[in-house]
Formats: sequence, structure tokens, C-alpha cells
Amino acid sequence: MNYGKIQTERKIRSANSKAKKYASKLFLGFFKACFVMCIFAVVMIGSIGFGMMKGIIDNSPDVDVESIVPIGYATTVYDSKGNVTDTLVTAGSNRQEATYDELPPDLINAFVAIEDSRFWEHNGIDIRSIMRAATGVLMGKNKGGGSTLTQQLIKNNVFGGGNETSFGAKLERKFQEQYLALQLEKTMDKKLIITNYLNTINLGNNTLGVKVAARRYFDKDVSDLTLSEATVIAGITQNPAHMNPITGRERNEERRKIILQYMFEQGYISKEQQEEALADDVYSRIQNVDLITKEMTTPYSYFTDELTAQVKETLKEKLGYTETQAHNLLYSGGLEIYTTQDPDIQAIVDEEINNPENYTAARYSIEYRLSVTHGDGTTQHYSEEGLKTWKKTVVGDTSYDGLYDSEEQIQTEIENYKAYVLKTDDTVIGEKLTKTLQPQASFVIMDQATGQVKAICGGRGEKTASLTLNRASNTKRQPGSTFKIITAFAPALDACGATLGTVYYDSVYTVGTKTFSNWYSQGYLGYSSIRDGIIYSMNIVAVRCMMETVTPQLGVEYAKNLGITTLTSNDLNAATALGGITDGVTNLELTAAYAAIANHGVYTKPIFFTKILDRNGKVLINNEPETHQALKDSTAFLLTDAMADSMVSNRKFARSGTNVSSTSTRANIPGMSNAGKSGTTSSNNDIWFVGFTPYYTAGIWAGCDSNQKLTSKNGGTSFHKDIWRKIMTRVHEGMDDPGFPVPDSIETAQICRKSGKLAISGVCDADPRGNAVYTEYFAKGTVPTEVCNNHIRATVCSESRRLPTEFCPERISATFMSVPPDSGQTDDSVFAMPGYCDIHTGAAIVVDPNQPSEPESSGSDISQIGPGYVSPSTPPAAPDGGPGN
Repeated sequence: MNYGKIQTERKIRSANSKAKKYASKLFLGFFKACFVMCIFAVVMIGSIGFGMMKGIIDNSPDVDVESIVPIGYATTVYDSKGNVTDTLVTAGSNRQEATYDELPPDLINAFVAIEDSRFWEHNGIDIRSIMRAATGVLMGKNKGGGSTLTQQLIKNNVFGGGNETSFGAKLERKFQEQYLALQLEKTMDKKLIITNYLNTINLGNNTLGVKVAARRYFDKDVSDLTLSEATVIAGITQNPAHMNPITGRERNEERRKIILQYMFEQGYISKEQQEEALADDVYSRIQNVDLITKEMTTPYSYFTDELTAQVKETLKEKLGYTETQAHNLLYSGGLEIYTTQDPDIQAIVDEEINNPENYTAARYSIEYRLSVTHGDGTTQHYSEEGLKTWKKTVVGDTSYDGLYDSEEQIQTEIENYKAYVLKTDDTVIGEKLTKTLQPQASFVIMDQATGQVKAICGGRGEKTASLTLNRASNTKRQPGSTFKIITAFAPALDACGATLGTVYYDSVYTVGTKTFSNWYSQGYLGYSSIRDGIIYSMNIVAVRCMMETVTPQLGVEYAKNLGITTLTSNDLNAATALGGITDGVTNLELTAAYAAIANHGVYTKPIFFTKILDRNGKVLINNEPETHQALKDSTAFLLTDAMADSMVSNRKFARSGTNVSSTSTRANIPGMSNAGKSGTTSSNNDIWFVGFTPYYTAGIWAGCDSNQKLTSKNGGTSFHKDIWRKIMTRVHEGMDDPGFPVPDSIETAQICRKSGKLAISGVCDADPRGNAVYTEYFAKGTVPTEVCNNHIRATVCSESRRLPTEFCPERISATFMSVPPDSGQTDDSVFAMPGYCDIHTGAAIVVDPNQPSEPESSGSDISQIGPGYVSPSTPPAAPDGGPGN
């Protein structure tokens, strides 16, 4: 370092420099100003935050012992005429209070372990859980919620489940919830807090609180629950709709394993207890019964059952509620729900579906449960499946199908089976027998113009409980030939340039390794139009239409656009044209799809209610239906006209002279325009009819719950059409018939029935089976411009009716069919162009060039179809229907 004189003087001058002094003062002043501003900002933010928090806390509701106890308000349900149909209540019906002393320690510990592990230590809020949840949000990972059991109790019973729709309101509620949790734990004992919590929670299947859950799932008092059973119930609360042990067993089982592991890690149970619980076949003991509902004088109707499901889904979709929040609001929110149910129509539907005179058979299926403790202390459970095995292998009745002719026969069978399985020192600890009428049926009727479901019936026989099996809305069955309209003919007309006159050749047809056949046994019928395919439910026409015109991909797309939600990627094949799909369809969705055809191509999602008011009379939801144009109005009319034709068609079989009908005439409503389509699966397991009038669309399904084949002993395969006709006839009594109006998008033209093209005068009308010319409807712009190429006019020997040789003395003109090569024997092949005369022969065969055998191409005199066209392409209707019709 330089300490010389010059350097020292330089340093002295620098230290005394005014510029540097000013710079230092300026920097120091700026730093002080920034510091002061920072302090001021912190104070201001803190003051604002403190003020906001104080305001939020000051606005917190009061919480005490009375306000924290679960309470509820009855929800009232009205039909379309303002009559009260049901009351959905909580207190005294679907909730029972349990005291702390009734709650087994394992049940309490299970909920604490999975929901709030530090419940017994914290003061109402758990900082560690809050930090863990916040970290999870920041990292985009679900690390669990931060709410304690105390907070959850306050949310459910003070804040109504937390129904906020905005983030700000939700944040405000969270702060108030935490504040109130701290206050509550200063005045309320922990035991009372957890007791109220366990009495509040939704545990699935219309079950509120652990006391009802113990009865619902295990048919025992809550105090008698084992560790294994307690963890099943604790596993429900995270998502009652998907984790209850009846409909969500697999998810519940996974959750239960986690709970047992947490209980072991937190010291509530030993390893041995954990393993013993895991080894317990607890789910075999779960009973899918609503004992609470059984105590009610009248169970909910099938309409109300479906209504509750739709209301909860709407609350979740439109207002953002969780499953628990929606459930609590529905059953304890004091709502007023105005439904679409027409009481008069519902009464007609219920009467006819349950009228034994509408069924030629009344058989019974059974559900049987028998629990036995053997002399060695082991317990064994038996069911109807064990009875079936005994019946076939021990008794030797290989034809046993699970159906019985009488209740007395069932009782005798049960006693014989018990005598086989029970030993001298066995003790019966439980037995339950449920008998169900078979065949079963479901019915849906809706207003196609509004989407309002007017009546629904989910099964025949006495309805003994609420929220039971609803065959109209929750059961998926194979749709049979009703699907031909949806997946083959509708897209062909709507998007692929086909017309009702477009023909497909009905003959042997194979796709891949699958060879398709028709439902009738009269052979193959040759050229058949889409109109014929609809009227006579022709399988080959439908399959060829899908594979040669539509494609399975487009067929499935149209079905989905018509509201069918059950199709899978495995349904992209030819069988889908005939309703051979993976999972089946529900009656509700299939009826709604046909309602779109009735509504000029506009699909309207079915609705069961019009509006919901909260308990203060404020409109909570205005249920406007969702709609979209699924088909052109011209397509809808063409399908309607063909299906209307199928209701009244009665033509004659040319070669046999036998009178035949379409598959739908039995459902025809007298005095009212109607259109529809039947459907029967190939094994006669499911039978359908879906149709409509200018007013309503209705669908009926019938079959056995366990897929037994419908035979004459089980009622046959056509009784459902009689029921449909009877219901719809009564519903439409006194109504005018406006018909099905022809839209402006439709025009007409005369065509040949055997080609779908313009007819040739003197040729198509000279078909040996009758005049093949008729007037058809077309979407504007789709009238064919080509002439018939399937009829051929030729000169033949008058004696042999074959092409003439030079030796044939007399010749006449005749009309023949041009048939595809190698198509096999069909009704058209009988009239194919013949060979040369085998009666008049000689050394040479010369055909007179003045007698052409080519089809005539001239002539514009295309005549209207005569009154007596008799077509061999009209299949006979089996008296009881048949597979695929």
C-alpha cells in the first residue's frame, strides 16, 4: 500500500470532496425512504389483512351445541299438476342419532386414523395438515385435505355442506370455519364433536350417519360393529356414491386396506388385528337392503327414485356441489321440486304393467341367503347359486333355469335344499328369501317436444323399498332390432345419400367369420329396400346397409348423438346394426333416441323436473332441457313414415298366397297415427317395442332378470306389444289425430320397388309378381335420376318360357330379374333370366335380332303402383315374433 505524501494528500482531498459527500447523503436518503416505505407497506397490508380477517370473523355465524347437532328440512316433490307425490326427509327416516357410548372404539379410531390423525391433540385446526394440503396444491399433487373433523362438522351443519360457487366465498367460509373450529373446541368436548360428526355424514345409498349405516350394510346395531366392519363404513365417506360397499365394493376395499394400515401405524390396532381384519370376508355379509325405508308406509316410486338421482347430478353439474353436499341438500335442505310426472299417465302405466291379465305366464325367480354356523364353530354362507348347483348335480335336473311356477314350489325347494346342507349340530344364524315375478317389464313415456318424462315404471310387482332396481333407467339390456333404425338406417338416410327406396340384396351374407341370417325361416328374398328392411325388420338389409353404406364407426357416432351413452370401442362391428352390442342400452335412453325421430330430428335429453326452489322459495334451478339437431327433419320424417307403414302393413306372399304382417302391427293404436319398431334378441332373452304418436314417445322392455329365454311357458315374445298398445290407447283417449305432417324438405317420385330407381314403363310394372312401381318419399335433391337396372324385358319361348331358339314356333315378351352371381337361392333368383329353350332344339341356335333380350330403356309412362302388388320380399311374421325382429 502506498503511504507517500502525494497519495496521502490525494486521500485527504477525496475525503473532503463535496461531490462525494452529496452522493453519500443522497444514497443514505434513498435507502431511508425505501425502508420507511417498506415498513409502511407492511403495516398497511397487515392492517388491511387484519381488517379483512376481523370482518370475516365478525360475520361468522354463532356456533353452539344446538347449532352443531345435525338437523334437516323435508324436501317436497310435486307432480305436473301440483299434487304432492313424495316427501324426502332426514329426521326420523334416514338418520338415527347415536350416543358416544354406542360408538365402538374401532369405529371412532378408524375415522380418526383416515380423516384427522391428530384429532385428539389439536385445538380445532391442524397446521401440519394445512401446510401439507397447501404444498400439494402448489406441487400439483393431492396430498390430502387440511380440514379437521371439527371443521368438517361445522361445514356440514353450520354452512350447509359448503355450497359456495365462487372462490372468494369459499375462501371466506374456510377462514370462518377455522375460526369457529377453534371456538367450538373451547366449549364442546371432543367426544361430543366426533359423535355429532359420525351422526352427520353421508354414507351412501340414502344412508346418513353411522347408526343407519350399520343397519343398512350389516343389519346390526352400531355398537356391535367389528373392526373389519367399522373400516368398511369409514371407507365410504370420501365419496359415498363410488365407495359404498354395494355399488363401489372394489374402491371401498382399497380404501379399507389403507385405513387398517393407518390404524396400525398410529397404534390403534396390532399387526395381528390388522391381518385378521384383512382376512375377514366382510363383504359377503353386507346386505343391500334399506331397512329404514322399509319402515316407511310407502316407498318412493320408480319415478322418484330416478328423480333423486337426476336432481343430485344436476346440483353437482350446475352448482358445483359435491356428492355429499348434493345429497344433504336433497334430503335435508327443505327443497321444493316440481316434476314432469303426469299422475294420470303414471296411473295408466302402473295399472297395465302390473295387470296379471297382460301376461300369459307368472313365474318367480328367487334371491336366497342362508348363513349357518357348523358344529366345529365355522360359519358358511349359501345362496341361490349353491341351490342351482345342487339342483343340477345332486337332484339331476339339468334343465333347471332358476324359475318356479308357484310360491309353494319355491318353499318346497328351499326346504329340500336346507335338508341337504344342514347337519344335526348346525345352527342357522340368518336366512333371507326374496321372490320376484318373471318375466319382468319396464316402461318409459315422454313428451318428445319437451323432453319431459311423463311416467316411468321400473318393474312389475309390489315395490317394497325406495331406491331399488330400476329396470327402466338403470338396467342395460340388448336392444335387438330397435337398433337397426339408430345405427344403420338413420345414418344411411341422413348422411350417406341413401333413400327409403335404396335396395340391398337379401341373400347369404358373411362379414369376417360371422354369417348373418334373417329372423324368419322362409329363405332369402332378393332385392329389398330400406323401407322393406324397416317394415319387416330384415337383418340382412340392415347389416348390408351398415357395412356397404354407413360403416360401423358412423353408425356408433349417430347412436351417441341420439343420446346412447353405453356404446364401447368393441361395438365397431356389423353386429351393432342388429343391436348386438357389448353392454346393452337402458329403456330411458332408447326411448329418448326414438323421441328425437318423433321430434323432427331434434334430440332432447330426458328431464324429470322443471324447477327446484330452496326452502325460502327462491329458484335454485330452472331445468331447461338440453337439445341439439341429431337428424335432418327430412330423415326423421322418412323414418317415421316407414315405421308408420310397419304398424299397418298387411301384404300377401306371392308364391304361397299366405297373408303376412310386419313385426309391429300388433302394437298399432286404433284411431291415432303411430310409428314404431320392435326388437327381439337372437336368443329371445329381451323383447322391445319403441314407438311414438304425434304427442308421446314410449318404450317397453320385457324379459327375465337373469336372462332366461322367453318361451311360451314364460309368456312368449309378443305380449309386450299388447301392453304398449293398451297403455298408449288409454293415454290418447279423446285426443285428435293430427297425423305426421310432411315437411317442406320432402318430395315424392315414382320408382321401381326392386331397384329404388326410376321405373321403366312396361317392364317394372310387368313384374311377374305384380306391379313393382310405387310412389316413394324422398328428401329434396335425392330423387334418383337413373332407371331400373334390376328388371329385364326379354323375348322367350311361349311354351318353355326360356330364351328362344330358331326352332321355337311362338314367342312372347316377359320380365325377369338380374341377380348378383353366386348369391344363392332367393325369391328374385326364381325369376332370373333363363337359359335357352330345352324343348325346341336343333343344330344351331339363332336368336331373332328383332326380339332383343336386353332390358327396354325407353318409355316414360311410369305408372302408380296398383292395389295388388304381391311381393315375395315380404317375410311372414311369426305368431310370437322371433329372434332379431
